[in-house]
Amino acid sequence: MPLTQKETSLIISTYSWPEALELCLNSVTKQRKKPHEVIVADDGSREKTKRVIDSYKDQLNIVHVWHEDKGFRLAEIRNKAIKKATGKYIIQIDGDIILDKNFIKDHISFAKKGFHTRGTRVKISKKLSKKLLNGEKINLHFFTSGLETRENAIRFKVLTLLLSKPKLQSSKALGCNMAFWRSDLLKINGYDNNLKGWGHEDEELCARLINISILRRKIKYNAIAYHIYHVERNKELEHEHNNMINSVRDNLIIRTENGIDELS
Repeated sequence: MPLTQKETSLIISTYSWPEALELCLNSVTKQRKKPHEVIVADDGSREKTKRVIDSYKDQLNIVHVWHEDKGFRLAEIRNKAIKKATGKYIIQIDGDIILDKNFIKDHISFAKKGFHTRGTRVKISKKLSKKLLNGEKINLHFFTSGLETRENAIRFKVLTLLLSKPKLQSSKALGCNMAFWRSDLLKINGYDNNLKGWGHEDEELCARLINISILRRKIKYNAIAYHIYHVERNKELEHEHNNMINSVRDNLIIRTENGIDELS
């Protein structure tokens, strides 16, 4: 049976950037196929973020999953969202992403058992991002001035299918545009909660998926996502995280010992 929108959960991770989250959620309301539920995985934002989320409860089946701000704990808050999700299929984005109106529809169409999906993104320039965040109404598309990696704004399904060759590769995972079968995530116990601080929690997760033969398919020229500009985060723990990923690959580790099952 083909996947339906009633079987999908959209998880949006966010931290203390309500202006960007507003743009993100607004783009979800414009989807040609809306997800069954929207789960905002909130890594400790304050009241203003909650007010933005609450303002969309009449338009979306939205759930706010929050934990206290104790530093960058993206892996753990995503696990809490996955645990809460009721959909068979989880589409994952970040709260600084603006979705093309066909984004959910494209992911549903592309979903295939035995695989996880890695999408692409169109980077929005600093200048254009500022205009959007200031409330200017700008229709984002391939010809919009101020886009970087513009080719990722092309939507052409034939090319998508030609480029979707399965890969035994977890590098270059892109957490702001990915999709998984929830049952596969539960098999590997989700993200590793030990990964704190910025960097590569998605790659570590995907390496364990590949270790159970859940291969990666790239969805390019479909499921278009526009990424709002921001300054890069502190990468001081990147080397430590890379060591963890290498251990997962070398030792064919499948389940993390500190994941979804260990959450209270």
